[in-house]
Amino acid sequence: MPTRNRRLLLALALASLVVLAGCSGGSNDAAAPANGDGAATDGAGAPQNEDDRAGDETRSALDVRQRALVRTGNVTLRVQSFDAAHDNLTEVARSRGGFVSDSSEQVHQRENRTWTSGTLVLRVPSENFSTAFRRVEREGNVTKSNTATTDVTDRLVDLNARLKNLRSQRERLRALYENASDTGAVLEVQKRLSTVQSDIERLEAKKQSLERRVAYSTITVELAEPKPDPEPTATGDERAWYETDVVAAFVDSAGGTLVVLRALVVGGAYLLPYAVVFGVPVAGTVVLWRRRRTATEAATEEN
Repeated sequence: MPTRNRRLLLALALASLVVLAGCSGGSNDAAAPANGDGAATDGAGAPQNEDDRAGDETRSALDVRQRALVRTGNVTLRVQSFDAAHDNLTEVARSRGGFVSDSSEQVHQRENRTWTSGTLVLRVPSENFSTAFRRVEREGNVTKSNTATTDVTDRLVDLNARLKNLRSQRERLRALYENASDTGAVLEVQKRLSTVQSDIERLEAKKQSLERRVAYSTITVELAEPKPDPEPTATGDERAWYETDVVAAFVDSAGGTLVVLRALVVGGAYLLPYAVVFGVPVAGTVVLWRRRRTATEAATEEN
């Protein structure tokens, strides 16, 4: 077969793969059944009997249980001891088959007193979410609490359909790659194959992340110890000095006298080395000067 015909066939094959990818993505939405009026009818449009309705209710309950649900909860607690609450909540997660995924802690200080706050993120199996959440709320005084549920079933169905289509494309591209003999055709198929493989790996990562969120629910717990009361300050209710008891006044005065004496002794101890170093030479100089002066005055009187 001529090289030109091979390239033409290869281009047509690649184009058909792209078209099939678009059609399969659109068919997922088109395949969803819709019933505008919401009435319970059978295939011929006739009303259903009691047995049919009971069967539909059973199937609906089964569908709800098989839905892929992401459950999350947030709790804010005031606790007496951050460390004790941290250890207890860690045990709550472990005892229910879960674990602590994230943890943070911050120590605050006011004057000489401290208190601790922080956050704990618990991951527990979805079937144990309700019991674990109630147990977390009992760990302290709840100041804020909420839960949320997100249905991701359709997202998982879409991811599976897209992955199935991409894997089919990958197999067809591999077959084309093995049969291609022209260098340009080989490079073109190889480029397309690399793109499809990257898309598959990206969607698989998204699917795995979503499945982990479905399998393990998340409970975020904010913990905070109570803040200490501020130190008491002086107020205007204190008694004036002339209202103080005589004995108390004498004791306070005696204590003040002792403080002054102690200050004088300590000050003298600090000044003594300076007096020795600088005072002795100054005193000696003064004595010598006075002696010379006296001798000079005596000699003057004799003359």
